[in-house]
Amino acid sequence: MHGLINKAIESFTCHAYGQDSWMRVAEAAQLGFVEFEAMLLYDSAQTRAVLDALCAELNRPQAEILEDLGTYLVSDPKVKSLRRLLRFGGETYVDFLHSLDDLPDRARLAVSDLELPWMELREHTSGTFSLSCGPGIPGFGSVMLGILRAMADDYGALAFLEHLGGVNGAERLSITLVESAFAEGRSFDLGART
Repeated sequence: MHGLINKAIESFTCHAYGQDSWMRVAEAAQLGFVEFEAMLLYDSAQTRAVLDALCAELNRPQAEILEDLGTYLVSDPKVKSLRRLLRFGGETYVDFLHSLDDLPDRARLAVSDLELPWMELREHTSGTFSLSCGPGIPGFGSVMLGILRAMADDYGALAFLEHLGGVNGAERLSITLVESAFAEGRSFDLGART
C-alpha cells in the first residue's frame, strides 16, 4: 500500500482524535514504528492492521471511519492538495462527477506510483448517477463517499449519497443531485497562492 494512503490515515487520526489515539493504534497494529513515510510502499497487511486497530480504538465501524477520512481529506484546511486536484475536475459538481473516471490517471500525474482503483460514473437520468469503484484499496468506496459529500458542500450542491455495497471487491455508490446551486460554494482559484 502506498505510504500516502497510510499517512492519510495517520494524519486523520491525529487531527481528529489526538496523538495519543494514534499511538495506541500504532501499538495495537504492531507496526514497530509510529510514523508512516508518505513516499514509501508498505505491506497492505499493515494498512488492514491499522484500520482494525482504529476501529477498536474508536469503537466504530470501518465504513464510518473511512467516510470521515474522505471528508477530512477534502475539507480540513491542513490538507489542501487533494481538494485542489479534485476541483480541477470542473466548475460545477456535475462536471466534477464526470471527471472522476480520470481521477486515477490525474493522481498518477502527481504521484507516479500511486495506484487508485478504477472509477466509472454512469448518469441514469438528469441528476441521478452511480459511481463504481474497482477493487485494490480496502474501503475505497467509503472514502469516496466522504469525498463526494465534502465536494458537494465545496461546490454548494445538495446531493443525496448512498453506498450500495460491493461485488467482487468493486463498490458502487448512488448519487442523487437534488440542487446544484443549493448554497454558496467555497472559493477556488486555479493558481496556487504562496
